[in-house]
Amino acid sequence: MKFIHLSDLHLGKRVNEYSMLEDQKYILTKVIHIIDEENPDGVLIAGDIYDKSVPGAEAVQLFDDFLYRLSERKLQVFVISGNHDSPERLAFGGRLMDRSGVHLSPVYDGTVSCVDLEDAYGKVHVYMLPFLKPSHVRRFYPEENIETYTEAVRTALLNMPAEPAERNVLLTHQFVTGAERSESEELSVGGSDHVDASVFQGFDYVALGHIHGPQNAGTDHIRYCGTPLKYSFSEAGHQKSVTIVELGEKGSLSVRTAPLKPRHDLRKIRGTYMELTARSFYEGAPVDDYLHVTLTDEEDVPDAAGRLRVIYPNLMKLDYDNERTRAHIQITDAEAADRKTPLELFMEFYEKQNGQPMKKEQKEFSMELIRKIWEEEV
Repeated sequence: MKFIHLSDLHLGKRVNEYSMLEDQKYILTKVIHIIDEENPDGVLIAGDIYDKSVPGAEAVQLFDDFLYRLSERKLQVFVISGNHDSPERLAFGGRLMDRSGVHLSPVYDGTVSCVDLEDAYGKVHVYMLPFLKPSHVRRFYPEENIETYTEAVRTALLNMPAEPAERNVLLTHQFVTGAERSESEELSVGGSDHVDASVFQGFDYVALGHIHGPQNAGTDHIRYCGTPLKYSFSEAGHQKSVTIVELGEKGSLSVRTAPLKPRHDLRKIRGTYMELTARSFYEGAPVDDYLHVTLTDEEDVPDAAGRLRVIYPNLMKLDYDNERTRAHIQITDAEAADRKTPLELFMEFYEKQNGQPMKKEQKEFSMELIRKIWEEEV
């Protein structure tokens, strides 16, 4: 049985104030072309369909069109909600769509939705587990000691019917310990959202969402397919793709990728103003890509952004790398602070205020307090 694994569409997303909607429409058409070439049995979409819990009308229309094109091809489509989605909104109409082969994960109620498929080797059970926090699971299993994300996911999976002798596929949207993150993903509180890969034992394939870079989470059968588009300059080096999964008989698994070429790439370029505006530098290059330009001039160039946009119309970000900026990097690097967790920032603040680092007990108390606040956020 063959599946196409997608995730983290983030429909409606803006990158550096640029709407990505047309780029998303373009790349979803490319995905359809791959599906037509591969002729899979199903499509697994592992969360973060939208970029906001209340998506804009154009984003909803785009996903509606994508689902319609998938259903036209008589595919079984499986969709779960991610941390950016509203589970209630995404589940709307799910029971009606089931008849069309489009399966939307319901709001978690203590059970895990499952759809059974069948091929020449027997049954394949596809389980849909939306993004969970410990508080979501404690509500239904108050007798269990559920403090961490690992304990939450383990409890959810242990309380669902399993057929270990048959093939089992899981869609879920969590951060598996050890995965490599990008700047465009949400930071957790001191790594408290980590899920240990051991909870996924017994599944023949785990289709993960949440991490934007395509990668295996320890083994071939636990995998992030990554985003179909680059959503931050930390992803500039990524090769975006869709993951193609083929299940043979029990224990037989093949995983490969099909590359995705975007309408506009997202790249970094650097050099002096004169170098970057020389015809020999940009002639023949895709000048309409989304660009982060780093100028190495020692003096600021007047209206550099405006003048560079004459050549590079989709200039998203402009900064300087010279003696002046390097001398002040520690006090001006706001991006470095953005990459730190709330606990790290609080620890730095405490040390500046008190002239000494926090003690172990203080760190543990602070982390627990922040974790509880984090869990309660909608």
